[in-house]
Amino acid sequence: MELKASKNIDIRFSEVDMMRVVWHGAYPLYLEDAREAFGAKYGLSYQGYLDNHHFAPIVDMQIKYLQPLRYGCNARVDITYRPTEAAKIVFDYEIRDRDSDTLYCKARTVQVFMDMDYNLVLFNPEFFEAWKKKWQQ
Repeated sequence: MELKASKNIDIRFSEVDMMRVVWHGAYPLYLEDAREAFGAKYGLSYQGYLDNHHFAPIVDMQIKYLQPLRYGCNARVDITYRPTEAAKIVFDYEIRDRDSDTLYCKARTVQVFMDMDYNLVLFNPEFFEAWKKKWQQ
């Protein structure tokens, strides 16, 4: 079962650069919004990590810019969870135009688990194993 969510974004003037396209530094924020939408839909929120005494920092982020996003675009970020046996969370993303379905960007993030003392956790925490079992991942 593939777990997916989407988050609509409207490109604001404050997000564009002097070339009138979305500044590259805004894209990670769009990905963050999509992760929050995913977490709300599937019960894997940042607050949930904290409630279970873990952090989940991003350790790898890859972004491929395919077409420029411009001010006024009505875009959508699609996020897909990619199962793995390792103690990490992998998401793939596509940013598309809501009207034309033009693909603007592809991305991937990798998060790991840390305990509350900032130590790397090498095995999936119990709460994450329970989450994976619930969603048959």
